[in-house]
Amino acid sequence: MARRLNGLVLAGGESTRMQTDKALLDYHGVPQLKWTYDLIDTYCEETFVSVRADQHDEVRDALPRIEDTTDGLGPAGGLLAAADAAPDCGWLVLACDLPFATPAILENLIKLRNEDCMATAYRSVQNRMPEPLCAIWEPSGLALLREMVEKKLYCPRKTLMRGDTHLLEPISAAGLDNINTPAEQDDARGVIGQR
Repeated sequence: MARRLNGLVLAGGESTRMQTDKALLDYHGVPQLKWTYDLIDTYCEETFVSVRADQHDEVRDALPRIEDTTDGLGPAGGLLAAADAAPDCGWLVLACDLPFATPAILENLIKLRNEDCMATAYRSVQNRMPEPLCAIWEPSGLALLREMVEKKLYCPRKTLMRGDTHLLEPISAAGLDNINTPAEQDDARGVIGQR
């Protein structure tokens, strides 16, 4: 029997490069956080938004949330808070700044999920390294991430590189491009508007 799969949208960042909250940007007619939540909620038993305790706005407050329990850990803090909330679950994780993500990307990830590995993740198109923010993290992967954080190593990608991650070839050249700056935002809106 498959391990339960919960969803986690990472939306706790400070968006310093974008200079405005990336979760509230609109690429698809709704705030990006709501769009991402709806995208992954289809595939999960329960879905939550990962936020810092001090993050409150109309969009975040309307969705089920898991607050970081430790400040300053970045995405690792959100992943570990999710592990604390449901330690026996797998977590389908998707960052909120991926407006080109598609159902096909998530369906392929779930179809090829290997629960015997610590995570299932795509290889980056750019550098062939694991993509930690569109991945399924199993309890063993989150346990290794916790060990890494205790050693002051906060990078989820490096955790995936050190463990037995089931790596998948990307199915979309731009599907996992994250949008971090105003210029990237303008480009993304142009591409999405042409679809």
